Formats: sequence, C-alpha cells, structure tokens
Amino acid sequence: MTPEALKGHLDGLILAVVAEAPAHGYAVVQGLKARSGGTFTLPEGTIYPALHRLEHERFLSSEWTSAEGRQRRVYRVTPRGRAELARHRDDWRVFSAAVESVLA
Repeated sequence: MTPEALKGHLDGLILAVVAEAPAHGYAVVQGLKARSGGTFTLPEGTIYPALHRLEHERFLSSEWTSAEGRQRRVYRVTPRGRAELARHRDDWRVFSAAVESVLA
C-alpha cells in the first residue's frame, strides 16, 4: 500500500504502534508492517516527518538513547497523544461503518 493511500490515517496508526511500546522510527515502520500483516510497508522517509509533526503537536515525546553504540530517538505517546489516538479510533469506527454500509 502506498503512503498516499494512508493519507489522513498515518498519524493514528503511528500513535497506535507507539502507544503499545515506546519505539524509534525503524521500529515504528516494522510495527506497522507486522500489525498489518505486511500491508503497510512504508519507507522510513514517510514515518520520520510524521513522527516530528506528532512530537511538535505534543502527541509524542522523545529522548535520545544509546543501544549497541548507536544513538536512537525513542518516541513515547503523551497523555495528549492518547486522547488523540482515542479520537482517531472513534473517527475510524464511524468512517469504516459508513463505508461498509455503502459498499455492502
């Protein structure tokens, strides 16, 4: 699936992955891929701008960590981010039910 197909949904998907466990960018990419059964295979370049935007909006916080001699920025969902994730989930339920009603 292309990043363009996820437009409008990527922030909620990222928040869902990071809400499960703090993660660095590559781990977010892998989490999306694993949780979607391989459907959401996105280039890292798609994720990083979204992570930065979510952090700027205070939905995520981050800190630099060191693992195996490598510096990584690890992201965590903030309380404000959890509220935003809940909003995304509610919006998705309404949207997907409406689409299902039309397509069924």
